[in-house]
Amino acid sequence: MAQDGLSYRDAGVDIDAGNRLVDLIKPLVKATARPGADADIGGFGGVFDLKAAGFSDPLLIATTDGVGTKLKIAIDTGVHDTIGIDLVAMCVNDLVVQGAEPLLFLDYFATGRLAPEVGAHIVAGIARACKDAGCALIGGETAEMPGMYKDGDYDLAGFSLGAVERGDLLPKKDIGAGDVILGLASAGVHSNGYSLVRRVVERSGLAWTEEAPFHKGQSLGQALLTPTRLYVKSVLSVIRATGAVKALAHITGGGITENLPRVLPKGTLARIDLSNLMVPPVFRWLSTVGGVAPEEMLRAFNCGIGMAVVVPVDQEERVADAFADAGESVVRLGVIEPSDGSAQDAAHVAYEGATDFRFVP
Repeated sequence: MAQDGLSYRDAGVDIDAGNRLVDLIKPLVKATARPGADADIGGFGGVFDLKAAGFSDPLLIATTDGVGTKLKIAIDTGVHDTIGIDLVAMCVNDLVVQGAEPLLFLDYFATGRLAPEVGAHIVAGIARACKDAGCALIGGETAEMPGMYKDGDYDLAGFSLGAVERGDLLPKKDIGAGDVILGLASAGVHSNGYSLVRRVVERSGLAWTEEAPFHKGQSLGQALLTPTRLYVKSVLSVIRATGAVKALAHITGGGITENLPRVLPKGTLARIDLSNLMVPPVFRWLSTVGGVAPEEMLRAFNCGIGMAVVVPVDQEERVADAFADAGESVVRLGVIEPSDGSAQDAAHVAYEGATDFRFVP
């Protein structure tokens, strides 16, 4: 006896839902158009014209990243409109530290069962961040994979491409002793350390809907979903206006401890004064409730600094003022010194002073 024929929908993949999502996001994507890209979607690939974007001798810089387990909070709370901002920020902030202007962005969205309205909220955040960063959202991929993800679960990945004129590539080769390290304030936890964040929340016994102890008037879920800060406009404007930026480090997983040495030459150390660190209440709460030691906090989180900037000492005030004029909160983190060891030793961070991670309700 013949069995009824199966359809793709019977297997858990809804082509009509995918088409519905494309219809919902087309105007969002179109709004990210910029010189060099029209931001249309639907083809097999996106096209970008570097000449139309104004470059003469460019180097291309490519980055890719995700959002990590912060996604679990978005899924558990049903708040999906900011997680796309995180996705873009994690990629384009990595571009700008090399002096590159973000040009284009592509996203990958995988889920067990496609809910077009949820997907549209996610892409709305992606498009908003792309527009803020000045890059075109020129394409992406939506994958409905029943059996791979539970209903309601999804994952995101982002891919960005930027360009910098050959002579403007960062970091510069003349970084050395006496240079000053400035810090630009973060918006909160950004998109790293959320496996630890979720363990602390579990230990606290609080529900996502309860008021955040460290942010009155916001639920815990809302507060911890505060999106990653986009530094593109301010950083590029200061680089171009001052010509004094020698290096930038995006402070992500690993904190200042692991990220700042990535842009410093061998034989140097970054001496950081912890008393100058701007530690937002969310980090004090995480440290206190989770019993997380200060040294672990500094390795797991940004602890209030989302971007570190290396400048010559005689340009410190000028660059700091330029960042302040661009809307950033700026502190002096420390200085570059010769390493105590061999000139061939890897760069590292040395801390002095102290900061208070205790949370007082």
